[in-house]
Amino acid sequence: MLWSNYFIPTQKEKPIDAKIPSHQLMIRSGMIKQESSGIYSWLPIGLKVLKKIETIVRDEQERAGAIEILMPTLQSSELWSESGRYDSYGDEMLRINDRHNRTLIYGPTNEEQVTEIFRKYIKSYKSLPLNLFHIQWKFRDEVRPRFGVMRGREFLMKDAYSFDLNQEEAKLSYYKMFIAYLRTFERLGLNAIPVSADSGPIGGNLSHEFSIVADTGESEIFCDKNLLEICIDENIYSSNDKIIDVVENYLNFYSATDDKHDVKKFNNLVSKDNQVTGRGIEVGHIFSFGDKYSDPMKASIIGNDGKMSNVYMGSYGIGVSRLIAAIIETSNDEKGIIWPISVAPFLVNIINLKNKDDKCMDKCIEIHNDLEKNDIDSIVDDRDESAGKKFSDSDLIGFPVTLVVGPRELENGNVEIRFRREGNNQIIPYDNVLKIIKNKLFEE
Repeated sequence: MLWSNYFIPTQKEKPIDAKIPSHQLMIRSGMIKQESSGIYSWLPIGLKVLKKIETIVRDEQERAGAIEILMPTLQSSELWSESGRYDSYGDEMLRINDRHNRTLIYGPTNEEQVTEIFRKYIKSYKSLPLNLFHIQWKFRDEVRPRFGVMRGREFLMKDAYSFDLNQEEAKLSYYKMFIAYLRTFERLGLNAIPVSADSGPIGGNLSHEFSIVADTGESEIFCDKNLLEICIDENIYSSNDKIIDVVENYLNFYSATDDKHDVKKFNNLVSKDNQVTGRGIEVGHIFSFGDKYSDPMKASIIGNDGKMSNVYMGSYGIGVSRLIAAIIETSNDEKGIIWPISVAPFLVNIINLKNKDDKCMDKCIEIHNDLEKNDIDSIVDDRDESAGKKFSDSDLIGFPVTLVVGPRELENGNVEIRFRREGNNQIIPYDNVLKIIKNKLFEE
């Protein structure tokens, strides 16, 4: 990929109305463009990152046993009337009348829709457990959209919904999602803290919010440092007992958002040295709510005793588009974004210092082709711009690796390599580029 053939509209100045680093950097790096309050177009660089995050989220959902479907953005208001949430959800719900004067809802969440799907097709306990998920755009008519995609009105969400025969089996489904979330955030380079949280309008008596510590977080979180040091076995899903042991180990440690925080309990249970406090950005939320929806919507099954009973349900959300802002909030410096390897838009930026030099350009293309053959996504900056502009854009966008190809070093068989996270520069033989980059990416 040649930069001159791509579309990356970077800008030097901070946008006036962007207050937090992620909002500023996403606009400056050409990831998004605001269309109206809380609504954004996703430009090529932003979309590449969004798709990479979506792939990781999907992968971990499927590893945990969830099955992907796709539900529409518009839902019938009748389903929400059945559940009793049509009037109680509030003004954040966008209601639309079609040409036949039927009321539709631009879905803020999908509990009703998926319950209707379940009751249509599932009649027996033999089809359980079942977990259905989708990744879809949603809309909540926020009264004050702010902080870019952190709190926009339109956003991409992953929602999963579990269905179980009884409370015990529903708890296991909840625990599987608990593990899936921790694995997802780890792959995204985030140290997410599961904290006991309020269920809000979703409802239920078991609820955890997954938060990352950042100065721009909207709520305060409190937890035991030991909670951050628990390791998850790669083969965790091979045994239900493993899943239960690991999650209950997490739950043994104190963690809470400010609305659930008990100062006395925190001080009694957690030594001063192990107390972690800070502002938290919510990146995921999971709920187990029994028959809150299956009862009013008559989603019942025939149990193994031959009797009809309401199915037990859970709901599990991850803000896919919000995750981009969360990653940037925790990983940036005065120059720009510092992407984790797993979601960087391009892993390597190859800067040609002298575009009119055929040898430099040929070497850039040669390196680019070698990297691509080894599944290392790269772009060649062949623009007719100053070296300073190319370097600053590379740091702004946050490519993990920048290679600099210039005539002087090339004469000696060398190129310059820069690693964004460490900030160091090295002169290396161009024959060793692939090996060094592969080793570096493997390390991280």
